Amino acid sequence: MKKLILLLFVSLLFEIPMSSQDLDLINPSKDIGTKNWTIVNDDVMGGISKSKVLINDKKNLIFEGYLSLENNGGFASSRIDIGKKNLNGIKFFELKLKGDGNNYKLRLRQKNMRAYYSCDFKSQKNEWIIVKLSVEDFRPTWRGYTYSNYPDLNLDKINSLSLHISDKQEGRFNLEVEYIKAVK
Repeated sequence: MKKLILLLFVSLLFEIPMSSQDLDLINPSKDIGTKNWTIVNDDVMGGISKSKVLINDKKNLIFEGYLSLENNGGFASSRIDIGKKNLNGIKFFELKLKGDGNNYKLRLRQKNMRAYYSCDFKSQKNEWIIVKLSVEDFRPTWRGYTYSNYPDLNLDKINSLSLHISDKQEGRFNLEVEYIKAVK
């Protein structure tokens, strides 16, 4: 009986803290964040960039397309409504991804706010990496400009996230994402 109680105690000790410390925002293998992505490219202002989001046979999310600088273009993005999540106490966002060597942005948006809160990350060409983006590193941006006088990021009000590529990185792009987590 003592062995059984000790085994249960050790099991609880090691399982509960690990599972309660992070929240899956995107995880196609668990069918989280696989539907209802919206594409927002530079065609909203005359550009001709193209992008799409799909789930591959390995159950990873693919954000891919072609970034064009023609017609004053130069960005492609996809976003998803993540609903009301309890993000209190989140310290960073963790992404497991394989890329093409381009720089990307993870962008968060608060309900009824104009700006996105954006943080850059660099992918490694054809290599799986884990990227950790501190909440403190997200900056308010709108149409490529960073605001210095804007309200701080309020994690309670985040209702969508997006993947974004810009910064004159013309050409094909491909970002494969296994997951995006919010971590305490």
